[in-house]
Amino acid sequence: MSELHKFIFEGLPVRGMLVRLTDSWREVLTRRQEAGAFPPEVRQLLGEMAAAAMLMQANIKFNGSLILQVLGDGPVKLAVAEANSELGFRATAKVVGEVPEGARLEALLNVHGQGRCAITLDPKDRLPGQQPYQGVVPLHGDQREPLQQLSQVLEHYMLQSEQLDTRLVLAANDEIAAGLLIQRLPVEGEGNLGGRRNEDEIGLSEAFNRIAHLSATLTREELLTLDADTVLRRLFWEETVRRFEPLAPRFSCSCSPERVRDMLSSLGRDEADSIIAERGEIEVGCDFCGRHYRFDAVDVGELFTPGAHPGDEGATRH
Repeated sequence: MSELHKFIFEGLPVRGMLVRLTDSWREVLTRRQEAGAFPPEVRQLLGEMAAAAMLMQANIKFNGSLILQVLGDGPVKLAVAEANSELGFRATAKVVGEVPEGARLEALLNVHGQGRCAITLDPKDRLPGQQPYQGVVPLHGDQREPLQQLSQVLEHYMLQSEQLDTRLVLAANDEIAAGLLIQRLPVEGEGNLGGRRNEDEIGLSEAFNRIAHLSATLTREELLTLDADTVLRRLFWEETVRRFEPLAPRFSCSCSPERVRDMLSSLGRDEADSIIAERGEIEVGCDFCGRHYRFDAVDVGELFTPGAHPGDEGATRH
């Protein structure tokens, strides 16, 4: 069963989270089979993104969806992972061209240095006219050196956007997507004013650095094979760690007949009728969950008839 563990270090402004997506991650891959399985390098990237999105969403306690996108100029044009405040997540990618065997982030998305990472916060109850917040960072560091790991990109993003030191360890295969997040909390009080650093703040910084260093010793194999209790005990056996009740992430897709109807409405009556005339029906597939929605001429007619409000039965879904 998939698990999300939150914990803090007693007496230190450091918090952490550990996520293990198991059955829910396998469901993502299984649903993708009909459309064709992604190459293993892409599956690993998507698994790491799913784990990272879940960690970041749970970390900020945001009432809505956190959407993590990596856009590139390599064979992977777009990879997306979305996590919501109900601990549901989904992930997909658009792959164009051949993926080199063993390709890492640069070869997948940043061949010509044009790759970028975008994180969008979309409120659940968005007000009229309110736009989602989005932050974008390139897939290279401050010295413009290409970053080879998603964890490095996201650490860089967190430092730029929130000025918070963060350490991420991510790993994924076809059975599990997992991640560990360690983050330093802001120091309150005079130590934060005017950039002054008193002895207490320096000591707290050293404490974070120590814990971050311990986290960095976690190997990919350990993260993929060891349970949460074992990982935390091995890494932080000298620290006083207070853990909270584990949570249960799950696969969840927000597609629906209503959303597809809205999309068709945006096409316009002429465009919809031309597709019906050419193909006999309109079929729309969801890249996230694999569902297919079909609309015939009657469905389209009702869609563009004022006052008609067809129910979910107005479209065939499977």
